[in-house]
Amino acid sequence: MPYDHRNPVTRSLPAALAALLCSAALAGCGAAPEAARGTQGPGAAATTATPAPARPQAAAATTAARPLAGRTVVIDPGHNPGNFRHGREIAEKVDIGTNRKECDTTGTSTNATGTQAAYTEAAFTLDVSHRLRKLLEERGAKVVLTHDADRPYGPCVDERARIGNAAEADAVVSVHADGSAKGNRGFHVIVPAKVMGGSADTAPIVAPSRTLGERIAAAFRRTTGTSPANYLGDGTGLDVRSDLGGLNLSTVPKVFVECGNMRDPKDAALLTSGVWRQKAAQGIADGIVTYLKG
Repeated sequence: MPYDHRNPVTRSLPAALAALLCSAALAGCGAAPEAARGTQGPGAAATTATPAPARPQAAAATTAARPLAGRTVVIDPGHNPGNFRHGREIAEKVDIGTNRKECDTTGTSTNATGTQAAYTEAAFTLDVSHRLRKLLEERGAKVVLTHDADRPYGPCVDERARIGNAAEADAVVSVHADGSAKGNRGFHVIVPAKVMGGSADTAPIVAPSRTLGERIAAAFRRTTGTSPANYLGDGTGLDVRSDLGGLNLSTVPKVFVECGNMRDPKDAALLTSGVWRQKAAQGIADGIVTYLKG
């Protein structure tokens, strides 16, 4: 129909149609005009609330920072500071699989001097164990201590083994220091021999325990700058034992780390240094990480 400017109804029809078409267009575009005015409609808000997928690089970085996530490590601080007050109790013999042996001992110590008191092995092992626990937890591991000087004495050697077994540990490390003769220097790692008798059967753990020991020995040497023991192990830093209940009764990979000889003045100077003890803990931790990462 031709447009008639004299008919108001006819004249307003195109405007009404235009408004109707514009409203339909806006309804179809939804957030478009709102976005143009710098606002966000419901669709935009929903999009913003949806989290972006994790980036592979971020996941890899988390894994690298916590390589022991999901792993359990048991740390066994050798002896107990209270053992010397409970001589009768720790002298009682317990089953170690092949025979019976004392519950525990007091451990050794450095020699006292005119200006310095003796530093006990029990104090040393607890300090290194605390440092080691912190390092392992920072790497994501669940860490269990067999004791934290929170009991009068012990635990006995058979109980120490049971704690590691019950935790289903991926690795158990017993921290010690030796009490050998002056001139005997260096660290060594004790690994289990194949023992089958009574309640002892180390056959399943001999190989993995040796691998754990080798990894710790290599990392300990590198981190502390000390050498393998010059009095046993033929320079390997490893010593195989069949007479230790903590190893004989273990059903999970386990080693003892003798960090040095407390009776040698040069080794004693290292063992009594907090800076060096941190290096010792770091070396053990690095060895455990290398072992568990395969």
